[in-house]
Amino acid sequence: MSAKTITLKFDDNSLARELFGAEDKHLRKLEDRLGIEIDVRGSDLTLRGAAGEVAAGERILNELYSMLKRGYPIMNSDIEGAIAALNRDGNADLEALFANSIRLPGRKRPIVPRSPAQKEYLEKIRDHDVVFSIGPAGTGKTYLAVAMAVACLLRKQYDRIILARPAVEAGEKLGFLPGDMVEKVNPYLRPLYDALHDMLDMERVEEMRASDVIEIAPIAFMRGRTLHRAFIILDEAQNCSYHQMKMCLTRLGVDSKMVINGDVTQIDLPTGQRSGMLEAWRILEGCEGIAFHSFTDADIVRHDLVSKIVRAYQRDEERHA
Repeated sequence: MSAKTITLKFDDNSLARELFGAEDKHLRKLEDRLGIEIDVRGSDLTLRGAAGEVAAGERILNELYSMLKRGYPIMNSDIEGAIAALNRDGNADLEALFANSIRLPGRKRPIVPRSPAQKEYLEKIRDHDVVFSIGPAGTGKTYLAVAMAVACLLRKQYDRIILARPAVEAGEKLGFLPGDMVEKVNPYLRPLYDALHDMLDMERVEEMRASDVIEIAPIAFMRGRTLHRAFIILDEAQNCSYHQMKMCLTRLGVDSKMVINGDVTQIDLPTGQRSGMLEAWRILEGCEGIAFHSFTDADIVRHDLVSKIVRAYQRDEERHA
């Protein structure tokens, strides 16, 4: 395999440091993943290694630097995402992938899709009124849907956001938890609060909740309603029963959008009860106006170890299936 050495020069020292990362951690990540050597001299870089890997490193660094010049932030996970994108498709448009961002007022950094699958997911949400999304933990299903909902609400495309989630007992009984019914189900809704608080300040979230502009509730609270001009997110939908899923889907009103997310490897329904999300996917697949999206462990954007943990569990479950 032929070796190659190239030198890259970046004209903005400040942006170059942001590209390299604190203590050059982005460059060290690139070295580790591509098996190349990167030497730093000021804002210039020398890349050495196999020709194909050096070319990939050159392209990733140049395209990420181009994004920085236009105001897009670079994170450690972007290096992983860029390498994964090129591994899947050598002609992948990295700039188009990361530039498809969600900008929220008051938030310094835009929310950027970190993989081609995340980019495709956002496009499906934009283009369809109902979107089903299945994938493992850490792929951004909930976070990106909430980001899209908040951006649409602030642009006045919708009048309110409805965030719903089944309160299924994963080894615990609600009756034994302290407090009234609302206090009992609040722990199940915590991930939705966390996503909101990452996009809006806490006071604004509470004001919107008090005025019902944002509603966070277990799915039982949706029964009998028709939701007009609402962005509805049904999270952890793998734990919906057949009848709950049918009930939720038929709440969709005029000028509304619904995103249904779930991880079918973490179904907590009673043994023998099939997930309403899987049933809906089977029944509605091919229905015009409804989109279906799948994430894999390659799309996980949490800590590097999360994807390894997911794969290890998958292998173990396949061995014991």
